[in-house]
Amino acid sequence: MHEIERKSVTILDILSKEKEPLGAGIISKRLKSFGIDLSERAVRYHLQLMDERGLTEVRGKEGRLLTARGKEELSNALVADKLGLVITKIDTLSFMADLNLAEKTGRVILNVTLMPQEVLDEALAIMKDTFAAKLGISDLVAIATEGEFIGSIEVPPGTVAFGTICSITLNSIFLQAGIPVDSKFGGILQFDKGEPLRFTELITYAGTTIDPLEIFIASKMTSVREVALTGSGKILASFREIPAVAADKSRALLGMLEESGFYGILRFGRPGQAILETGVNPGRMGLVVMGGLNPLAALEESGIKTDSKAMSTLIDFDKLVNFWNL
Repeated sequence: MHEIERKSVTILDILSKEKEPLGAGIISKRLKSFGIDLSERAVRYHLQLMDERGLTEVRGKEGRLLTARGKEELSNALVADKLGLVITKIDTLSFMADLNLAEKTGRVILNVTLMPQEVLDEALAIMKDTFAAKLGISDLVAIATEGEFIGSIEVPPGTVAFGTICSITLNSIFLQAGIPVDSKFGGILQFDKGEPLRFTELITYAGTTIDPLEIFIASKMTSVREVALTGSGKILASFREIPAVAADKSRALLGMLEESGFYGILRFGRPGQAILETGVNPGRMGLVVMGGLNPLAALEESGIKTDSKAMSTLIDFDKLVNFWNL
């Protein structure tokens, strides 16, 4: 992809994550997180070109919004530019999320699932089992009906949006503590009698343009409800590595996470040792983290049609509600 096309696609991507118009100054700052250094003047030039193509539209002095044509252009971006998009998105959102555990303020990363309004009560009843079994990341969720916004996403007519905290939020929390996290794989984790055994399927984040957990849900490869009810079956999980020298600091952070209502880290390995039959690089430690989309995978298993997107948006922590209060 030509450099000018890469910059334009990145600008479209930035605009797609916002429901309010953005000006050239803000876009210029956000481009830096993608490794693109453009002045405000240069950004305005690109925006003008996109205006002429109908990809963006001017909203007074506030800035630009993405048009329907712009959304289509973004979704059809060249495959060469999309390669590695998932791992890039993980790194970008890990940097952008800024939850302060001590003060309970800041933004977290949200998975968003759309479903027909009429199935909401049934869906909540099904998800109770998975939340009771703690097969996600946290009991904190977000919910919005048609015309409302969940993060930066407007809920389409006739649907309801249900958001769960994405496990990549944990990457962000570790990063703020000075501990870099390397997200290696998304996978299917087998359980037997309440204990995790091994990964039966793995997809590297660096080698896919679609989040692996979305692929596994669409392929109906999970049995989350069975795990919740019987302790045996297959759930969504991911495998990550951190520097072995950060072991003590990481364990202290785990305690803070638990106090803040996070329970998604299933296994915390030892330096250089395999964890759940998955090897670890020298000088590293393995983490096995449950997928935040597990409750929604249970809906697909039950015949409820959903549209789930991992790492969909950012949302303020104080806008989340406890699932058990719904």
